[in-house]
Amino acid sequence: MGIIIAILLFSFIIIFHELGHFTLAKLNGIRVDEFSLGLGPTLIGKEIGGTKFSLKLLPFGGACMMGEDDADDMSEGSFNSKSVWARISVIVAGPLFNLILAWIFCIVIILCVGYRSPEVTEVSPGYSAEEQGMQAGDVIKEINGRNVYIWDDLSLYTLAHPDEKTYEIVYERDGKEYTADLELRQLDGDASPRLGVTSGGKEKTGFLGAMQYSVYTVRYWITYTIESVRMLVTGQVGVQDLSGPVGIVSMVGEVYEASAPAGIGAIFLNVLNFGVLLTANLGVLNLLPIPALDGGRLVFLIIEAIRRKRIPPEKEGMVHFAGFAALMVLMIFVMFNDIVKLF
Repeated sequence: MGIIIAILLFSFIIIFHELGHFTLAKLNGIRVDEFSLGLGPTLIGKEIGGTKFSLKLLPFGGACMMGEDDADDMSEGSFNSKSVWARISVIVAGPLFNLILAWIFCIVIILCVGYRSPEVTEVSPGYSAEEQGMQAGDVIKEINGRNVYIWDDLSLYTLAHPDEKTYEIVYERDGKEYTADLELRQLDGDASPRLGVTSGGKEKTGFLGAMQYSVYTVRYWITYTIESVRMLVTGQVGVQDLSGPVGIVSMVGEVYEASAPAGIGAIFLNVLNFGVLLTANLGVLNLLPIPALDGGRLVFLIIEAIRRKRIPPEKEGMVHFAGFAALMVLMIFVMFNDIVKLF
């Protein structure tokens, strides 16, 4: 069952991503040759309005084929015949739709279970927070100059910056703001270093509040993804910690197994929460300036907009081909690593 849920979730996220490209292409009068879910040979397909909608054999990935790689096609309705700004909007739309989907998922989750407020519910003895005079009821506003909107913002910062000597915390008490310089401390029985402050359960809110705190939650996941990439580049985490489709299916299966005893509602919300992580990651990673990804194509379009002249298509094609080859090698490595983890 976990495998089926993983495929359905991943497929929906991919379709929504490609729907972004498709929607902006149609709005800009660009011809879409094929809109497909999956990779490999076509299982079923039907042409509607000049676009072939198809389902492929392998249930991972998808495509919105607009002829963007055919530099010689300058016919009416072709991708390359449109202005650079029209093409930029089409490329950005896919990742943007992923972030919109993450926001929608978050609204549903927050309406059902609420959000983690940055209000301190407990100050543990023996830690820096107690020594600095923090109390239950304090609302944390900033950590080292970064705004804190939800409790996860605080947790992420300490996780991504474990070597900071002190953390300047700005908090509010009775309408006034105070500052405390805290340090991480690991006492006996602690799995990891702590500041000594704890947040309790989740705070419920109405629809408008859910919309607002969903923005903060998506912001958190965007920051989480960027910090993860930074930690990968700086060597704080290794390539072996990456997960591909096999690892994603395995994790969704674990989420399902852990949630099943609590009923279908818990399964739905936990899978939806995992979906937020997936779609936000896909949106951010696709905007990275890596050849063959949306971000790589965006770099060439921005350069074209600045110099008002297109980079020779054959050179751009070579760069994207090299990037695609490198991504395939990385994908094979990650998939192999995922399979090894299963045994």
